[in-house]
Amino acid sequence: MFRFFENLVDPYVAYEEKDAPPRRLLAFLRDYARPFRKVFAAAIAVKVVTALTEVGLLWYMGRIVDFLAGEEPRAALAAHWMELTAAAVFVLVLRPFIAGLDVALLHNTIVPNLRTLVSWRAHRHILRQPVGWFENDFAGRIANRVMQTPPATSDAVFQLLDALAFAFTTFLGSVALLSAVDARLMVPLVVWFLGYVLLLRVSVSRVAPAAQAASGARSAVTGRIVDSYANIHSVKLFAHDDREIAYAGEAIENARIALQREMRIITRMDILLTALNGALIVGLSALAVWLWYAGTASIGIVAVATAMALRLNNMTYWIMWASTALVQALGTVAEGMETIAQPIGLVDRAGARALDLREGRIEIQGLSHHYGRGSGGLAAIDLTIRPGEKVGIVGRSGAGKSTLVKLLLRFYDAEAGTIRIDGQDIACLTQASLRRHIGMVQQETSLLHRSVRDNILYGRPEATEAEMIEAAKRAEAHEFIEALRDPAGHGGYDAQVGERGVKLSGGQRQRIALARVILKDAPILVLDEATSALDSEVEAAIQNTLYGVMEGKTVIAIAHRLSTIARMDRIVVLEDGRVAEEGSHAQLLAMKGLYARFWDRQSGGFIGLDDHNEGTAG
Repeated sequence: MFRFFENLVDPYVAYEEKDAPPRRLLAFLRDYARPFRKVFAAAIAVKVVTALTEVGLLWYMGRIVDFLAGEEPRAALAAHWMELTAAAVFVLVLRPFIAGLDVALLHNTIVPNLRTLVSWRAHRHILRQPVGWFENDFAGRIANRVMQTPPATSDAVFQLLDALAFAFTTFLGSVALLSAVDARLMVPLVVWFLGYVLLLRVSVSRVAPAAQAASGARSAVTGRIVDSYANIHSVKLFAHDDREIAYAGEAIENARIALQREMRIITRMDILLTALNGALIVGLSALAVWLWYAGTASIGIVAVATAMALRLNNMTYWIMWASTALVQALGTVAEGMETIAQPIGLVDRAGARALDLREGRIEIQGLSHHYGRGSGGLAAIDLTIRPGEKVGIVGRSGAGKSTLVKLLLRFYDAEAGTIRIDGQDIACLTQASLRRHIGMVQQETSLLHRSVRDNILYGRPEATEAEMIEAAKRAEAHEFIEALRDPAGHGGYDAQVGERGVKLSGGQRQRIALARVILKDAPILVLDEATSALDSEVEAAIQNTLYGVMEGKTVIAIAHRLSTIARMDRIVVLEDGRVAEEGSHAQLLAMKGLYARFWDRQSGGFIGLDDHNEGTAG
């Protein structure tokens, strides 16, 4: 039975991915809820039947009171035993079936599948964002919004279907029942209803912004705490535990204040609701008694009216809390939308085609990019790298080296100029096909919080075990990998490396990253200080490996340690975002220009850097 309801909706059903999702709350929810339309309709229909059943039971209670009060007990039971038996069967069999259907649609079909669908689609959308988008936000806050929006969405739908639909049907059924007995019984009910709607409207209008502010404050707490944890080495290195506690404490206090404001509104709402419900109980019961006293209503009607007032009294607290929970959930969804409904900042052009790489020629013409600041980055670069050529890129921090690589990988769209690979403008290619043909080892190596095997196979998931191990051996990594053990008892290639590879040394992380790129075997290779974290002995061994890996590939190698690129076919010196010099190592030394000065000032093989900070413009 459970499997039937659980499989009514496929949360992974194919859908049209949108570069610009709806930014309005209702449109956003409607877009995500589209696969559930038929299930929602069925759930509402069952909820209406459930509510009418409860109203019908109240009516039947009044009928029982009337015939028990009007007849001798033995005669009453003799006359109505079949009716009472049928009512008992309904309550014992049919009512549980209706209730089970109601609960199964909500709990087994809608809630888990809607949460899964929102999580799946939100994560897919976030991963399509460009690198620059992630650089402008906390990873913790992004993750928090992705994680809190799905349950908030399902909570909102649950409250709408479970509470509000039930309450609306119950109220209409109550009106119909009382009006059929005596239209005057509707007066206190209608007056109460108008007061209740007014209270609900005022309270919800105030709770909504308060709930969104509280949700935003909670996200800020998560962002700050995760930032501290993710940079725990820096926190401990500088002994700034107290500073981090104060930094998080500020956000925690803001969250407390935001929650207090929200709770004040709810407390006032609860007090006013209690007074309003008291007026309903007294008014409806007193009117029913007066009608009985006047001889126009039976004792059963008094019982029904009183029971109805008490039921509505209990239900209104539920509805008020459900309405508050609904608004809080919608506030959380609205806050989450600030992240998961943002348009994709960098998309493939219409009709973009896959890169057809034949030789690996890279042509850069008039390339400029300043990150929207008007300065820094690159300024009108012209550079051609021949197929199979090995080119070293050097320059002070901020000269534009990293910017050049980011534009080549199309992490950003260039503000001006073009990059062509084998004559194809990379702006007209699909991003995935472009990056599949480029292998890169970065200076700051970041590994996935998975096993060593998973990290190396990330370069080519379909590779065999033997190919993976061979890549590790070529990266001088196999021996230390075999000796690895993690706290869970996994060893060797199954050992977990920790978040961002924190359980490994810098050199070990770098060698695993090298193995990953070796396994990928891409025709274009980018090395950004690929051996900077290695000791001299390991670096010397890997340098030979790298030159072997470079054979037949077009290579761009960024280096501060000039000895690592001295054997390159050509070296390009960048200064202030422009090409200042280029030539072989010997030619550049003979020029006695920037490169020669860098070489002369080296200490341990590094450029003598000035105080420029490369940052995102590097």
